[in-house]
Amino acid sequence: MRVALFLTCVNDTLYPDTGRAVVKLLTRLGVEVDFPMAQTCCGQAHYNTGYRHEAEPLARHFSDVFGEYEAIVTPSGSCGAMVRELYPRMGERARAEGRGDTLAATLAPVVPKTYELTEFLVDVLGVTDVGAYYPHRVTYHPTCHGLRSLGLGDRPLKLLQAVKGLELVELPGADECCGFGGTFAVKNADVSAAMGADKVSNARSTGAEVLCAADNSCLMHIGGTMARLHTDMRPVHIAEILARTEEDSRS
Repeated sequence: MRVALFLTCVNDTLYPDTGRAVVKLLTRLGVEVDFPMAQTCCGQAHYNTGYRHEAEPLARHFSDVFGEYEAIVTPSGSCGAMVRELYPRMGERARAEGRGDTLAATLAPVVPKTYELTEFLVDVLGVTDVGAYYPHRVTYHPTCHGLRSLGLGDRPLKLLQAVKGLELVELPGADECCGFGGTFAVKNADVSAAMGADKVSNARSTGAEVLCAADNSCLMHIGGTMARLHTDMRPVHIAEILARTEEDSRS
C-alpha cells in the first residue's frame, strides 16, 4: 500500500521526530510512505480564526497535492478533522453562497481517505499490536478533535495496551479539554492556563512517567504547563511510542 504522510505545520516546524516515527512505524508494517514536498498548511488556522475564504486556496492545494494517493495519514487529530469534517462544510458554504460546486468537487476526493494515524492502523491495516516496546508507565489524553470530531474512541488505547513493557494507567477527567484549542490559548490565556493546570494535576495523580496523546499541539500546551509546574512527567506523541522496539532500547 502506498500512502502519503501529511505531517502538518506544527510537526514540521517543532516536532519532526513525530514524522520520522510515523515513517519508521508504517514502513515496519509494510506500508510504502511518500512525503509530498509540496504540502503546506491545510488551512485549519485560517478557518478557525474566521478567515474562511482565505483557507480555501490552501484546501484546494491540499487536494492537488494528496489526491493521487490511496490514503493520507496524519499524526494529528485536529488537522485530520479539518479535512474530514470541515472541508465538506467549506464546499457546502461555497455552494450556498452561489459560487457553484467547484470547491466541493475539488475537495471531495481527499476527504474519505484522510486518516489520523491510530485509525489508519486499526481500521485500514487491521492491527493493534505493531511490535512496539516501551517500558514505561503511561497515561493517555484523548484530544478534543480526535475524541469528538473523528471519534477515535478506544483505538489509541488498544494500540497502547498491546505495547510490550508499557503500563497503561487511566487518566482522571480524560475527556476534558487540556485548554489549548489553537487560538483559544492566545485569546483566553487565563482560562487556558487553568485548564492546562487541571489536566497536568490529573496526570500527575496517576503516577505515570509519560503523558501521551495523538496531537502535538495539545502536547505542546500540556508540556509547557508541566515545565512551569516542574513536574517529572514527559509529553510524548503516541507515534513515537508505537515506533519504539526492543532493538531501539538496546542502542
